[in-house]
Amino acid sequence: MAKGKKKPAVSGATLELPADEVELFLQAAAGAVPLPAGPERVVAAPQARLPDPHAEDREVTAELGALVRGEIRFNLEDTFEFIEGAVADLDKRTRLRLRRGELAVQAHVDLHGLRREEAHAEVDRFIQAQHRLGRRCVLIVHGRGHNSKENGPVLKAQIGRWLTRGASGKLVLAFCTARPCDGGAGAVYVLLRR
Repeated sequence: MAKGKKKPAVSGATLELPADEVELFLQAAAGAVPLPAGPERVVAAPQARLPDPHAEDREVTAELGALVRGEIRFNLEDTFEFIEGAVADLDKRTRLRLRRGELAVQAHVDLHGLRREEAHAEVDRFIQAQHRLGRRCVLIVHGRGHNSKENGPVLKAQIGRWLTRGASGKLVLAFCTARPCDGGAGAVYVLLRR
């Protein structure tokens, strides 16, 4: 054996390593503590937090069920750039004032950077909190979706659903795309119930 080389045992075989590599390994492993014996020493790998692949299917099924039961009470309009919705009995004048941005925005939330599930939870939290505070007109900035992985507006496509269903749907009277000075096609005004 050459001078300065050691032969550590590896699974019944020997392997020649330079002395400096053996020394580096021993330094790196100096604080290592052996695992306890037995099956409990193997720790399960944490589960990856992937989006639920069936969430959208369940959402569509729930939407169709609500439509059949007559629970959906919003008049919705949307185009690529514009979305609007209002309860069926809301007067035209109030809808027009909201659309023109004539109602003072009392609070806003920005959803940029949030994934779909996170944004949905944030919208619900925001709407409920603002309603509790007695606010009437709020702004939700959802973005235009130009930088999304899906090559389109993910949050904008969902915002109408989120504002017409569940906890938020019970608190919202109307919503529409904001004026350019307030975010334009990347934001919506939301009129809350008293």
